[in-house]
Amino acid sequence: MKPRLLVTRQIFDEVLVRLVDHFEVESNQSDAEWSRAELITRARDKDALFVVTSDRVDAELLAACPRLRMVSTGSVGFNHIDVKACVARGVMVSNTPDVLNEATADMAWALLMAAARRAAGNGATRSRTRRNAQRRFTAVGRVASSCWTAASRAPSLGSSRSASIRP
Repeated sequence: MKPRLLVTRQIFDEVLVRLVDHFEVESNQSDAEWSRAELITRARDKDALFVVTSDRVDAELLAACPRLRMVSTGSVGFNHIDVKACVARGVMVSNTPDVLNEATADMAWALLMAAARRAAGNGATRSRTRRNAQRRFTAVGRVASSCWTAASRAPSLGSSRSASIRP
């Protein structure tokens, strides 16, 4: 007789097919979140559980499941599982360590590149930046034009094109 496995949330069909080779599987393919009472009821006669972070595995659940020998979580974290209570009952606990390392590193690099290149700025930010640059350029142009006008109206300092400062 195969061990009985309860999968509390939807999993890929390919994974389910592989599990059926080794377990009698009851799977929540509807992906509906079960209430605490329903989880305990469904887990009572199971040898193994595959849970997610919304499923709390604690002394209460373990007491209701005398056949339980293994709890596995489809997450890196395992704070939803009372490991001490599992150890006390002889129930193995497993998680999926390092599953997000590369994805996290990829996202960090993408955010660094976006910040460096301002690639993630929205259109409003780009438009505002463009308008501010145009205003600064226009302001510099006005100041330069005013200076040029004032210089052209100034009395001549002689025939030389270069002006010297006189005390």
